[in-house]
Amino acid sequence: MSGIRVTYTGLISLIGGIISIFTGVIFTLIITRSVTPEEYGTWGLILALITYVMLIGPIVSYWSTRDTARNIQSGKTAILSSMLLSIGAVSIYILISYLMGNYTNVEKNVLLFAAILIPATFVNGILVAINLGWKPHAISYGTLAYGISSIPLALFLIYYLDFGVAGIIISSFLANITSIIILFCYAKEKITNQFNKKFLKKWLKFSWIPIYPGVAVLVAGFDISIFTIITGSVIGLAFWTAAMVLPSIITHTGLISRAIYAKLLEEKTKEFMSENLTLVFYFGILLTSLVITFARPGLYALNPIYEIAFPVAIILSFEIFLSVFTNIFLLSLAGVERVDKFENSTFKDYIKSKLFFPQTIRLIQTSIYILILAIGLLILVGFGSSDQELLLFWASIALVTQIPLVCVLYYFVRKSITIKIEISRIAKFSLTAIGAFGLTHVLTTQFLVYSPDIISFIPNVLMFGSLGVGLYIIITYLIDNKIRNLVQAIIKEIKTRTF
Repeated sequence: MSGIRVTYTGLISLIGGIISIFTGVIFTLIITRSVTPEEYGTWGLILALITYVMLIGPIVSYWSTRDTARNIQSGKTAILSSMLLSIGAVSIYILISYLMGNYTNVEKNVLLFAAILIPATFVNGILVAINLGWKPHAISYGTLAYGISSIPLALFLIYYLDFGVAGIIISSFLANITSIIILFCYAKEKITNQFNKKFLKKWLKFSWIPIYPGVAVLVAGFDISIFTIITGSVIGLAFWTAAMVLPSIITHTGLISRAIYAKLLEEKTKEFMSENLTLVFYFGILLTSLVITFARPGLYALNPIYEIAFPVAIILSFEIFLSVFTNIFLLSLAGVERVDKFENSTFKDYIKSKLFFPQTIRLIQTSIYILILAIGLLILVGFGSSDQELLLFWASIALVTQIPLVCVLYYFVRKSITIKIEISRIAKFSLTAIGAFGLTHVLTTQFLVYSPDIISFIPNVLMFGSLGVGLYIIITYLIDNKIRNLVQAIIKEIKTRTF
């Protein structure tokens, strides 16, 4: 297990994430250029419903990662158990889909057909969990396999055959299968043992621990359903889903910290945390600035009708930037907790542990978010507000409620792990981003010609985007010694692993 290397894993994950950005955008472009807003909104609803039933997935995957990181051979038991759980998840999904079909104008048959995604998602998830505790960089290869395979599948099923939402579902299912094959190849060394009921009994006994964090995710995911039910349509949801495309790129920043959870579970040094978080800031500021600058042309590229949602995308970019740190802090607190290593740990011990109370804070935050959102939407709909106004309110509430959460979690992380945030370096990164992307914004405003022809439009957007990214990297390289060292370390890592 000493093979887990934070720098190398972060590098591979970031490179994989960057490639996944392009594959994901291409996949989305194929969808948004091929289906109607109603169909795209339906796909957004399907993704939300699948999130709901995935609540039970961590019953196995949560413990699988911790076991694997500690060299406990529970892999085969984890895979078989996860497949059994997926059967229950499918049943729940079918019920929810039927109910949502009654409250909206969405075709029930399409929602029900999407149930095929659930078993594949469960298996893919458990293989991700095993690799997270064993070879975290392998997860990036699985993600790449998914992204690369999804493009030809989408072109054939969605664009050429015009299968609509069904084509999106089938493409996603087959892409999941491709990812599963790759992840299995890396994880097979950890799934050689026989099925062991002892592991399953333990996981079920303490199932409330991994399920509890999922409750917060479940509650937060209600925003999609609440908006759909209150408005009675998926049109607004289509614009929300489109607005999320570019800001979601920022989540890839968290890939830099992918290995810290397993590293902390190894009970080795924690000194890497400070520099790792600084790197998250470095790339997070870069991607957030990129998204803010190109929110409007990016949405126009997806489909000109979605251009009006660019203010929503800008607000969401700040929210997702903060959520990256929220997730890192939650993983860090779970990584330093040792309560599950002791067989005599009581229920009270778990309640007091870092596996529980940070998630309670998160649950409180998500509950407040959903409550304010529901009340606000009801009031705004009553006053006849437009979809655009409703979406701006939605995004604003998501941002405002995220701020206190990340601050509180940072406080608790500081109490458990010595972290030194280099404010001066972060300030340099921020000022550089303002200058580089400020100039880029001026140039795009003056010279970027909006054209519905994506063949000519997208290369121009990429050219201006490359300018902003290039300026940011060059300037920070010149003014920051540690960035220069990082470049040298990256080259060294590549040479070490390649040659």
